[in-house]
Amino acid sequence: MVKIVLIDDDPISAFVTEKLISRNISEPFEFYKFDNAPDALKDIYDINPNYLFLDLNMPEMSGWEFLEEFHPTETDNPEIYILSSSIDERDINKALDYSMVKRYLSKPLIKKYIKSIFS
Repeated sequence: MVKIVLIDDDPISAFVTEKLISRNISEPFEFYKFDNAPDALKDIYDINPNYLFLDLNMPEMSGWEFLEEFHPTETDNPEIYILSSSIDERDINKALDYSMVKRYLSKPLIKKYIKSIFS
């Protein structure tokens, strides 16, 4: 069973992302959605996700702060995808400085991105 975590405070973006993923993944999956990073950080180690989609700009705790606090183990290491409406090169480069970040994806997500992740 594939476990997918989405952390995004924008309900419309979260809805679109969830629908895109659910329509383009062929294997059985469980989907966990959080509208803030602190709640996700509390549960993420119990969930042990295979994939993590993370918004950068959120109140309370940003995606950057989440990445600083999240310490996956060697065996429980999800593929992390940054979701952001920012197209600032500095954000893209900063995201890729984190070894655990697989890719930086611009919002709104498109089907091509999701298909490439889950193919």
